[in-house]
Formats: sequence, structure tokens, C-alpha cells
Amino acid sequence: MKNDGVLQNVRFERPMVEHIRKWGFHPVDMHFHTNHSDAYTKVRSALSLAKKQGVGLAITDHNTPSGAVEAHRMRPEVLLIPGMEVSAEDGPHILLYFYDIAEMVEFYEREVEGKKGKSPYMATGLPTVDLLGCSDRYNCVRAAAHPYGYLVFNKGVAKCIEKQYLAEETLSRFEAIEVINGGMRRNLNRKASNLAVRKGLGLVGGTDGHTLKDLGNIVTCAESADVEGFLNAVVHRQSFVVGREKNLLDKSVTAALLMTRYVPYTVPSIAVHYRQNMPRVQRFVQRRTSRRPKTRAKVK
Repeated sequence: MKNDGVLQNVRFERPMVEHIRKWGFHPVDMHFHTNHSDAYTKVRSALSLAKKQGVGLAITDHNTPSGAVEAHRMRPEVLLIPGMEVSAEDGPHILLYFYDIAEMVEFYEREVEGKKGKSPYMATGLPTVDLLGCSDRYNCVRAAAHPYGYLVFNKGVAKCIEKQYLAEETLSRFEAIEVINGGMRRNLNRKASNLAVRKGLGLVGGTDGHTLKDLGNIVTCAESADVEGFLNAVVHRQSFVVGREKNLLDKSVTAALLMTRYVPYTVPSIAVHYRQNMPRVQRFVQRRTSRRPKTRAKVK
């Protein structure tokens, strides 16, 4: 296979699922959203397509395990990784994958549910450090979602570290990094891949899909066909990621669909963006102020 990625185990190309499975690996889209958060896709539809494609799935809805729980109850004939994507108060999105779905529900009820705001799919009241701290008590795998995302927003851990909003050692609390995200630009996914290598962290990738068209275009591959073995492969750096990002048109369509899901929460959503972006504004003002030349007092 032609590989234009920065790593042998991060391949920016269309996943050839039949070949991947023939080689003894199991492909899983590790980042997908349903109508349990900010997408319109039904769980049953996602599972049906995953089965047809021959890929596994991690339903990672924003700040809720309910999509994954619904999928689990359907007893699908695909490898289903229990997961959710939690939005930290200070911006970063963190993917949490659990070995046991009951433990994921317990984590949500004890640590997340009471911290959700009026815009349920956006930032919780848990800062990144606190979210990582409480997740230490659970058997889960933590991955930094789109670490350099998103545009002008601080939605990635690595971006917040670069901006000095988070300490450098924050990354040491993660088991993995999302090295290909369907919504990110290629150069930022390459950057994430290099970061994973430098820090010695596991590799995951997913479409960050919100429509059925997205599903399966980016997959994480490991030899194990069960949850425990698959997640252990990620932690022990025995996984690889194959896929390509969405084109600009598809990104625009997704953005338009997402906006409609947030309309009922317009005011609280604006408030979240305001709180998260104030540190940037304050730093900008401080830098501008510090660069002003000092005026000399006139000598009489």
C-alpha cells in the first residue's frame, strides 16, 4: 500500500477493510456520534452499516454514554468499544474507552452527569486535570481527541499546552492520542502522529463522524476481536490507524448539520465559548500592552 503518512503505522489512505481483515486485523471506527448527542444518525442505522462494511465501532457521544448503551443492548454482530467523548471545562475533548460498559455508566453517573451545563453537548464543569484525575479510578483508556483542534477554539489538549493553558506534563496522563481525525486538516493529523511517537503513546483514529457517509472512513486496527484485547493493543502501542480526512464540502455539510443541533442551546453555548476564549483575549491584551513603547517624561 502507498503510504504518505509520517509513520508506518499511520496511513493516510482509504481503508481497504477486506485486506485489513485478511491480514488478521480488526478495523474499528473509534470516534462516532449519534442522535444521543449532536448528530442525527440513529444507533441502529450506524450498527447496520458497520456490519455491512465489516468494521467495529465506538459510539462516543458528547458527555453521555447513552448511545453506546443503546448499541450494547442491541447485541450487534460487530466489535463494539464502549466509549464517550467528554468536553472539559477549559476546552479539550477527551475520548474515554471502557473495558466494561457498566463501569462507563458508573463513571458517567458519579463524575460527569452532575457537571453537565445547560448546553449538554459542550463543556462540562470538569477542568481537564480534574477529569483525568477522576478517571484514574476507573479501568479505562484515555485518548486526546483532535489534539490540535479546532480552528480558533481550544478543543485539543496539545493545542492548550502550546498556548500554555495546560502544563506540558498533562499529556503523560493519557494512554493514547487520536492521530487521524476526520474533521482535522492533514498537517494537524501529521503533527498529532509525531506527538504520539515523541511521547510514546498509543494510537487511535476515528472519523469523528456525524453522518452515515462518514462511518468507517478512518479505522483503528488491532489483532484482537474483543474489547479487552483491542484496548490493550492500543495501550501497548500495537495498533495502527488507516484513513483519510473529510473534504471541505463534507466538512461544511457536517458543520451546517451540527449548528441545527445546538440551536435550542444557543445562549448557553455562546456563554461556554466566551468563558473558554477569555484566556486568549486576556493574553492578547497583555502582549499588546507589554509591547507598547514607554513614553519618556518631558524635561522642562
